[in-house]
Amino acid sequence: MDESPDESSLTLPLILDEEQHEPASNKVEEVESNFHHESTATTSFLKTFFNGLNALSGVGILSVPYALSSGGWLSLILLFAIAASCFYTGLLIKRCMDMDSDIRTYPDIGERAFGNKGRIWLSVVMNIELYLVATGFLILEGDNLHNIFPGVELEVAGLRIGGKHCFIVVVALIILPTVWLDNLSLLSYVSASGVLASAIILGSILWIGSFDGIGFHQAGSPVNWNGIPTAVSLYAFCYCAHPVFPTLYTSMKNKHQFSNVLLLCFILCTVSYASMAVFGYLMFGSTVQSQITLNLPTRNISSKVAIFTTLVNPISKYALMVTPIVNAAKKKFPSHYSKRFIGLLASTTLVIIEDSDVRC
Repeated sequence: MDESPDESSLTLPLILDEEQHEPASNKVEEVESNFHHESTATTSFLKTFFNGLNALSGVGILSVPYALSSGGWLSLILLFAIAASCFYTGLLIKRCMDMDSDIRTYPDIGERAFGNKGRIWLSVVMNIELYLVATGFLILEGDNLHNIFPGVELEVAGLRIGGKHCFIVVVALIILPTVWLDNLSLLSYVSASGVLASAIILGSILWIGSFDGIGFHQAGSPVNWNGIPTAVSLYAFCYCAHPVFPTLYTSMKNKHQFSNVLLLCFILCTVSYASMAVFGYLMFGSTVQSQITLNLPTRNISSKVAIFTTLVNPISKYALMVTPIVNAAKKKFPSHYSKRFIGLLASTTLVIIEDSDVRC
């Protein structure tokens, strides 16, 4: 027998707890947030693969020969161990996000694990890390361009900007349009250029060693215990993309394929890192410098190709690294504000602040 409305109402609790008595405004914001989240999950497997590969690969490929030189041949075991552990923790991030659809960022995981204090602490650490990494990209670009083109000056409205500061401004202007792309599906094309640049650098180094008279004749040392800490830190730097993984996951159309994306990205990146480390160490031995491009003979065309191609990696990675910061800024504004406008404002302000910090 069907219950009457009056009888069925008696089964309802007389007092609602705080979670049940949620304000309607919060529910509206949650629905709108879920709709925005679903509407932006349009990135395909291939495009997520390019974004993930670009996040993992990049400027670290220039330093792995120095890391191998510091730790010796056996330190390659540490490279593979770090790669395996980082891949496993990436899978743990996916597992957390699979279990709770409300988890969309790295700080969300911190909140589930340690409460609100964990969220605040992780947000501060993650955003500072990403901010410093992005700032380092501007410094790296400014230094490299200044070494290639010394004595260049830029004059704007009577203000003369010379040397490295000039190139930092130019690079910031080049990067600015990429940070305006709030769709990771579009940003994947920028990431593809970074992946191509890494492949060209590796191919150029192999060409220089094979055909430009340098060869692969250095024996190297089995292990250098004093250099192990340096090797470990440089190897770990190559895999510092975990803050970006939740963003890549939420942007993916078929999220069940994310573990396969991670697997392919880690395999290809680890193979490229290990290959560059081995080739560079065999070419220059203990004399290899902190960036292998500093060892290359500048008279060869292949060396110039490698040196100029290194300029592409920081530019292609910048927008991907600051995306979590921009997304966090969007969340601080009420839902009735235009997310597109807030994103443009936050990303532009971030580039301006970093450019000013570097030049100061």
